[in-house]
Amino acid sequence: MASRDDIMIEITPQVLLKAYSCGIFPMAESANDPALYWIEPQHRGILPLDQMHVPRRLKRTIRSTAFEVRVDSDFNGVVEGCAASRPGRRSTWINSRIRQLYHDLFDLGHCHTVEVWDQGNLIGGLYGVALGGAFFGESMFSTERDVSKIALVHLAGRLIAGGFVLLDTQFVTDHLRQFGTTEVGRGEFQLRLEEALKVPADFNRLPGDATPEEILFQIDTVGADD
Repeated sequence: MASRDDIMIEITPQVLLKAYSCGIFPMAESANDPALYWIEPQHRGILPLDQMHVPRRLKRTIRSTAFEVRVDSDFNGVVEGCAASRPGRRSTWINSRIRQLYHDLFDLGHCHTVEVWDQGNLIGGLYGVALGGAFFGESMFSTERDVSKIALVHLAGRLIAGGFVLLDTQFVTDHLRQFGTTEVGRGEFQLRLEEALKVPADFNRLPGDATPEEILFQIDTVGADD
C-alpha cells in the first residue's frame, strides 16, 4: 500500500520514527519530486539474524580484504552513494526531503551507516534506522565487487552483538536472498515488529573498529551453517 503525503504537512523525525514503529516507511517517486509516499508492503523482506548464511568465499574475502570498515563516519557520503545513478537505474527515490529527514535521525542517534573504504575512498556502504531491537535497512551501494555484501555482513554481526532481533530489508532481492532473507506477510511482520520494539538494543555495543573475526564470530555463534 502506498499513499502520498500532503506536501503541506510537516514530516518531522519524530513522525518518521512513529511511522517506522507502525511498519510504514517513506519513499519518493524520484529525486526531483518533493513529495513522499508512505509505503506499507503486503509482503515484507526480513533477514533472520539467527539464521543468516554467509558463503565461505565471502567469509574468506572479508577476512583477507584490505578494505577498512567504518561506522557512522560519513552519513552524507553513504546517502550520496545510494542516490547516485548506476547501470540499469538512472533515477533514485532519495530526494532532498529524504536526505534531510534521515540526516536528522542520524543526528538523533537513530540512523546509522556501515561504510567500506579503500585507501581513504568510500567505495560502498549502507544506511538504516534503529528503533528498539529492530533495524530497518534503507539502501546500500557499492562501486566494487562484494563491497555491499561486506557492509551487510558487518551490519548483521553488529546487530547480533547489540541484541537486535529484527532486520527489515523491506523487499527481497537475489542479492539479499543468498544470506537467508525471506518474505513474510504484513500481519506476521507486524507481530515481529511489535516484539522487537520492546527489546533494548545497542548498535554500538561492538567498537566502531570491530575486526572481521569479531564480526564473523557473532554470526557464526547464532547463524546457519555453510
